[in-house]
Amino acid sequence: MLIKSFIKRIIHLFISVVLTVITQIGGVIYLISLLIISKKSSKYKLKRTLFFIFLYLTSTFLIVPKVAPIFGRIQIENNKQLQAHNFITKLFNRNYVTPKMAAVLTTVSLSMQKEYPTIKVVYLDANFPFINGFPLLPHLSHNDGKKIDISFVYQTKKGILTNLKPSNSGYGIFVSPTKYEINQTKICKKKGFWQYDFTKYLTLSSFNTDLKLSKKATKNIINQILKNDAVSKLFIEPHLKSRLKL
Repeated sequence: MLIKSFIKRIIHLFISVVLTVITQIGGVIYLISLLIISKKSSKYKLKRTLFFIFLYLTSTFLIVPKVAPIFGRIQIENNKQLQAHNFITKLFNRNYVTPKMAAVLTTVSLSMQKEYPTIKVVYLDANFPFINGFPLLPHLSHNDGKKIDISFVYQTKKGILTNLKPSNSGYGIFVSPTKYEINQTKICKKKGFWQYDFTKYLTLSSFNTDLKLSKKATKNIINQILKNDAVSKLFIEPHLKSRLKL
């Protein structure tokens, strides 16, 4: 019985850690569910699950957005110019930035809409709502509310701009270099950074693999970002920097 109890505690701890890594608040809410719903009650596993889901959704969409500003971060507001690529980003609390970053996103998205009325600025992972220094894995730097991943702009085979992206997660489908361009992936992997392109396993499936990068629209959004004085750095693969003549 002692061994069984110990194993259960390890499992609960593991689940809590995973939920914390993925959502920041999920692990705490999971532990609260264990404490409030006693295993002595009938159907306690079902009750714990339902209570966890209720408390997590309530916290994520009603409580956290009100509390995050105390920690210097606000939730990104989706609108007709700006949106998260995937609902999971919002569900997992990975859509928080500093007010200064939010202002940059608003400025850039409004500028883009003037030139491309049907195109939205689409973001991927931003930051968690609380605590500077708390890592938002698998990213190395998304831990202060000042970082965000912006998706490229794509077009169909006919050259029509679209808000669709090649992968469901927004990650893992790369705009690869030609044989005449710098291949940063090969360079980094040769140096031992094996994880450089591991997001190819995190696509959550691909539905629009026929899409092509719109060089003109992507260059435009990059220039809109770079000319904002609040922005200090923008990371892009070297071959795309050359290809887009940035």
